[in-house]
Amino acid sequence: MTDHEIAVLRRPGRTPPGDDGLAGLLAAYHLRTEAEKGVPVSGVAGLPDRYRSEIADPRSAFADAVVLVAFLGNVAVGCLVVASLPAQGQSEIKRLWTDPEFRGRGIASALLDAALAHVAANGMGPVRLSVWEWRTGAIALYERFGFAVTQPWDERDRLVCMQRAA
Repeated sequence: MTDHEIAVLRRPGRTPPGDDGLAGLLAAYHLRTEAEKGVPVSGVAGLPDRYRSEIADPRSAFADAVVLVAFLGNVAVGCLVVASLPAQGQSEIKRLWTDPEFRGRGIASALLDAALAHVAANGMGPVRLSVWEWRTGAIALYERFGFAVTQPWDERDRLVCMQRAA
């Protein structure tokens, strides 16, 4: 049973609505990730520049991507970004995040379903993603969706690269 709705909030070339909760979801994602890496920061100001810029202006940061946000009522509870990589003939999933308070409701699965449907409908080729090795629940979710570990394109320590055929 689902009690959430997946909304496509951003498409390349379109102006998204005002405050859609995305910045807060991105902030939570990046703060948690830094803490899990062993370098916790006390707030968004302590994050690396590239992450702060996503939070400060998600419209610009993801201007060429499709951004999906899951809502429970009027509350944004999860997000996912689908970036097209035309030079590589594929797509990349980034920033899959569900607010911990709302986990276990199928939100991440619904976001992945919507993202993969978008990729298929737009002929965007194979899909890749990267995930930290300690996020075993996320890895298991990706495997259920047909992703498999592949040769890394990102050499950061403890990052697992995965890919799925189109």
